[in-house]
Amino acid sequence: MHLSVRNIHNGPTKRITKLLIANRGEIACRIIRTARRLQIETVAVYSDVDKDSMHVAMADQAVHVGPAQSAHSYLLKDRIVNAAIKTNSQAIHPGYGFLSENTSFAQYCQTNNIIFIGPPPNAIESMGIKSKSKEIMSEAGVPVVEGYHGKDQNSDFLQHQANKIGYPVMIKAIKGGGGKGMKIVSKESEFFENLMSAKRESLSSFGDDSVLIEKYIQQPRHVEVQVFADQHKNCVYLFERDCSVQRRHQKVMEEAPAPGLSESLRQHLGETAVRAAKAVGYEGAGTVEFIFDNATNKFYFMEMNTRLQVEHPITEMITGVDLVEWQIKVAEGEQLPLKQNEIKFRGHSVQARIYAEDPYNNFLPAAGNLQYLDYPTVSDDVRVETGVRQGDDVSVHYDPMIAKLVVWSETRSDAFAKLKNNLSAFNIAGLSTNVQFLMSLCAHHELLKGNVHTGFIEQHKNVLLSKNLPNPELIPQAVIALILYNENKTISTNINTNDPYSPFATQTGFRVNHNYVQKIKLKHNLCGELYDVRIEYCGVGSSDSRFNICFKNKDTEIESNVRGSLDTSSSNKFHLTCIVDGTLYKSNIAFIENSVHLFNKDGENEFTVILPFDEKTIDSNEHDTESNEIILAPTQATVERVNVNLGDNVCIGDPIVVLTAMKMEYVVKAQIEGKIEKILHKEGDSVRKGELLVKITPKN
Repeated sequence: MHLSVRNIHNGPTKRITKLLIANRGEIACRIIRTARRLQIETVAVYSDVDKDSMHVAMADQAVHVGPAQSAHSYLLKDRIVNAAIKTNSQAIHPGYGFLSENTSFAQYCQTNNIIFIGPPPNAIESMGIKSKSKEIMSEAGVPVVEGYHGKDQNSDFLQHQANKIGYPVMIKAIKGGGGKGMKIVSKESEFFENLMSAKRESLSSFGDDSVLIEKYIQQPRHVEVQVFADQHKNCVYLFERDCSVQRRHQKVMEEAPAPGLSESLRQHLGETAVRAAKAVGYEGAGTVEFIFDNATNKFYFMEMNTRLQVEHPITEMITGVDLVEWQIKVAEGEQLPLKQNEIKFRGHSVQARIYAEDPYNNFLPAAGNLQYLDYPTVSDDVRVETGVRQGDDVSVHYDPMIAKLVVWSETRSDAFAKLKNNLSAFNIAGLSTNVQFLMSLCAHHELLKGNVHTGFIEQHKNVLLSKNLPNPELIPQAVIALILYNENKTISTNINTNDPYSPFATQTGFRVNHNYVQKIKLKHNLCGELYDVRIEYCGVGSSDSRFNICFKNKDTEIESNVRGSLDTSSSNKFHLTCIVDGTLYKSNIAFIENSVHLFNKDGENEFTVILPFDEKTIDSNEHDTESNEIILAPTQATVERVNVNLGDNVCIGDPIVVLTAMKMEYVVKAQIEGKIEKILHKEGDSVRKGELLVKITPKN
């Protein structure tokens, strides 16, 4: 797809030649790319942990703004504006998140004669407060969902409103977004706990704990419309996106256009979104989000995001428009480059968000180091939007997104096939990711038929999150990869340190009169299955090695003849070519400590060699981890609150510890009835995944 170029001028403008980006990660990198193409100099800002990050390396200049915590760095408007003044930047692009929808920040930019690349402050304020935005939309004739949008934040009053609306209800942060400060409550007894959690998340993320209560429409679709307005009262829509596939109320996969909409309904949605934007005197890029009821084909205004969306690339792919370029044009005072009747869409685009998280453990975030990272090949119809490189850390302080994979094709079915194929080339090791889950998701038959809704993942989780045994041919591939990798290390070591002419120094599997036999135990890390493996070395060479491999688990025993080679020309990226019982297989390989990661067209499989010490303790460790008497941290996090004291009696389901990780809150609950025996951490402590938090003595 070819994006527009900056060659249209519609009257007096203020040319931006230097731009500060008040953000980090992939969105900062994405803005830098467009700015660079437009010959605009860029300035990055960074926290302590981001000093060596990708967006800092890409920018022409960078300014330090504080420690890792965003509240003391990226959210400090005076430091951001001072950085712009210090570097003679004429404009600030806020990206998304952080200060992008902060009214006072937009006003502060104006006060200091800096162009804020976004809507005017009054539009941000009107749309940023959900209760106010719904009132404005209702007056403009835009349908809204039934609920309480008032100022009274008394807990008992809010519960009374929820009771009056009828369960299930949705609690939403008035200034929220991105799923933060949002809770679904299915019955009255759960209301207070969820209300307090929503308020804490809202206060932490947006500096305001005010919420609204709405009727929760079950199995709705999330359909949003991209709008754009200029300073000359022109406003257009660039069609819609379907963002229904979500987990924890956060989008995982988005597509454009939305499947199953008639042309008349598509036009009605777009015109309604433009009416919503005009009602607040909007300027710049914005997204009007609707709840869409599949059963009735009716839609209701949900909120307006007064910024660029995470999923904006799919709109770019089907329209050929660079939305960041349009943002800059509008900020400079130009008219929109296209009129409504000139905006067309072609084909279908899908975006998958690749997160550092564990889908098989309730999608908990997984901070850590990207020890191995390889991307698909980028082209006109395949985009990789990222802000990290191999060796970078995914920090507990920020969003867990690693990258966005965006594809385009002529048809919806071809787009999803292309997405799955390119996901298989997204190879990551060193921390947990959702890549394998995304591959299952984009191949699900109901999704391919367009039968999506916001509860899709929950409805189909048994299929999407199944922990299947690996295909039998993968075990000998993992084994031969491990052998050849260790052979290569041994040869390298011995050539450097010992007699290079000794046959014993060049091949660890070499024996004079018989074949060397080795036994190991392998564990498939996803399903946990253990395999006893017997390896007979039939011939080990630099280009072709032969083995007889027998492996068995509790149910089966299989023997295979295997031969293959490992391309070690790269320092840490390896390619395995092997033949298992006459069939050729090719895989990319990563070695992390005593584990091997196999990446092929079906995704990733990780196997770990169980060492003798591990073998003796594996059963007891698994028993300890699953014990209901101890409460472990499910992920690397910060202790937000401890709800119990020593000696307290607790019941099943009682909230014991509240953790925060990557801007989200997680409540760890008691699994047994008993008494609190030990509390090992206090509020503000940082804890590692699996670290002991609380011990409970069971009730007799």
